[in-house]
Amino acid sequence: MKKCSLTDIGMRREMNQDYFYSSEEPVGSLPNLFVVADGMGGHNAGEFASRYAVETMVNTAKNTEKTDTIGILTECVSNANASLWAYAGAHDEMRGMGTTLVAAVLDGRRLVTVNVGDSRLYVIGDGIRQITEDHSLVQEMVRMGEMDRESARTHPDRNIITRAVGADRKVQTDVFETVLEPGDRILLCSDGLTNMVEDQRILQVMNGEGDLTSKTESLVELANRNGGKDNITVITIEP
Repeated sequence: MKKCSLTDIGMRREMNQDYFYSSEEPVGSLPNLFVVADGMGGHNAGEFASRYAVETMVNTAKNTEKTDTIGILTECVSNANASLWAYAGAHDEMRGMGTTLVAAVLDGRRLVTVNVGDSRLYVIGDGIRQITEDHSLVQEMVRMGEMDRESARTHPDRNIITRAVGADRKVQTDVFETVLEPGDRILLCSDGLTNMVEDQRILQVMNGEGDLTSKTESLVELANRNGGKDNITVITIEP
């Protein structure tokens, strides 16, 4: 397996509220684990939320008695949500914080993905396929036929999300199982990439010249060149 992970503050933000975890080695009973989180909240709260949620996920994976991948990942997200919710309740300055979360585990050709919010996972081969579904206001409008996908990319309310880890006492987690084809690659990212770089441009970069590291760096550079309005985090994986 080859992998590359990169996070960047972008061109407009004073703080990087994204956080990632990337391990091709086993984490507890999981054969590997890849996570991207994009925090939200007041000063420091978003940065804290993303890091705290990911660290709670990793600790849960290492210590759980469960052995099935889906069970472990959903417990990881549930524990991260409960921990953030409790911490915010005990610290007034952290009230209202939360984070998006997308996590993936590779087991042979089987890819298991969980997500909350609008950080994404793509499978990239000859084409590009978004596996996760955004939990956002504009995506709800797209689903209801009130807006097309291209308009959603630039809509002023595109950053309003409808689900976040830590935002409520309970969290609803989406789970996806995908069978990978030979040559497929995986990309996890925060919306700092996808709001700045179109899917087809991501596909061009991933199918272009260079190794995985140079392609990952190119995606971040593109996001910054196109405005870099948010923090940018990208994990790319060649199984």
